[in-house]
Amino acid sequence: MLTDALNDFFHYLQIERGLSENTLNSYRRDLDKYIRYVKNVEQKSSWDDVTRNDIIGFLHWLKDSGKSSATMSRHVSSIRSFHQFLIREQLVNQDASLHIETPRKERKLPDVLSMEEVDALLSIPGSTPLAIRNKAMLELLYATGLRVSELITLKVSDLHLTMGFVQCLGKGERERIVPIGKTAEKAVRQYLEESRGLLIKRRPGENILFVNQHGKPLSRQGFWKILKAAVREAGIKKTITPHTLRHSFATHLLENGADLRIVQEMLGHVDISTTQIYTHVTKSRLTDVYKTFHPRA
Repeated sequence: MLTDALNDFFHYLQIERGLSENTLNSYRRDLDKYIRYVKNVEQKSSWDDVTRNDIIGFLHWLKDSGKSSATMSRHVSSIRSFHQFLIREQLVNQDASLHIETPRKERKLPDVLSMEEVDALLSIPGSTPLAIRNKAMLELLYATGLRVSELITLKVSDLHLTMGFVQCLGKGERERIVPIGKTAEKAVRQYLEESRGLLIKRRPGENILFVNQHGKPLSRQGFWKILKAAVREAGIKKTITPHTLRHSFATHLLENGADLRIVQEMLGHVDISTTQIYTHVTKSRLTDVYKTFHPRA
């Protein structure tokens, strides 16, 4: 009976829901493990006998087998879908998966640059219009923690350099005000005064702040290439992404005593739990420093 119900479920997924072969195979892999556990470990022969504790036991078995929380979450999703099907088809009297919680996914700590690496990245010399633009972008990104998508859509009118802040439209069309420091302000002023006019010569009406060599708005891919070249020139060996400067901005603020709520505001996070990952980064770095330098570590 266990296998018959499972075959009916796969038939339902394929015919009625029209799922792709890849998705069906994913369900099949998850539920094949589940049914083997129910049969061989819990020794159940009917789905009506399967309880919440059996499912929890299966999840513990997965965890003991070294499965990640992401893999376990996927299994829970497959099991829920299957048990809901059993209820819908009136093959069981109760849904054993009803109060099963999805395992929380582990949050990977973001890579951050050290202060020395930031200095190396932001100290690359260059006097051409594009080099001045690149310097201004990197300085502004590190100074504000903007997302790259926010940086490349900034308009000239979003800058308020005299008052020392930039206006930004973030995720969900939420607007925020982010202060910028003197160093970034100086780099952006130099770009506006010496470079931008030359770059937009053929497109004088362009209102996007950072443009490419043709005077058009810079793309994400364009910025990514600029960053990779700058990282290479600075001699940084870490794998850097456009988000690394945002991570570094937040981590360095917290390491130097900034309030978590203020950092949340500047990053544009709706939920403070998103910002709290940076407190784990700073603790991790503290531990590394301790182990490296304390004589009895």
